[in-house]
Amino acid sequence: MSENLSFFSYLLSAFIGIGLAAASGFRVFLPMFAVSLASYLHWIPMNEHFEWLAGLPTLVTTGIAMVVEILAYYLPFIDHLLDTISIPMATVAGSVLFASQFADLGTFPQYALALIAGGGTAMTISSGFAGLRAASTATTGGLGNAVVGTSETAGAGIMAVLAMAAPVIAAVISIALIILAIVFGRKLWRKLKNRRKVT
Repeated sequence: MSENLSFFSYLLSAFIGIGLAAASGFRVFLPMFAVSLASYLHWIPMNEHFEWLAGLPTLVTTGIAMVVEILAYYLPFIDHLLDTISIPMATVAGSVLFASQFADLGTFPQYALALIAGGGTAMTISSGFAGLRAASTATTGGLGNAVVGTSETAGAGIMAVLAMAAPVIAAVISIALIILAIVFGRKLWRKLKNRRKVT
């Protein structure tokens, strides 16, 4: 019975971690702020190695960073600059948030799984939306980027809440988003390749 409970606990942690990592693929600091706020208010438990996430300094810092990041995506040229660093930042954030959900795996398995599942999820989704913004810039001259930016912020908020409130649903949506990002990425790469051949 205890083994079943342990397995269920790990599975639930994985679902929460994947959902939070997916949220990080949309926005780096919004899901970190959401987790920091939820743990600070004791709505969710926090792994003792990640208690810093539940502290007031982290809550304030991630809150400020979240607001700056969201607003920056509405500024021309700044959003392009953020695109160049968003993928590695999302990978780190996704890995950290995934790892924060596991307490008893051991250091190496915890971080290896976090990097592969959490970092990989965040990186794939972030890459997909970076490609979408690039396509938006190319087709609308940057006018459609605000719509993409708003969608990303909404996606980050929804996924962060779902990850903590309905982790199974969040995990299913995350897998769907990964598939969409991979398919979209391949199509975009083919279009760019064909354009280069034409020119």
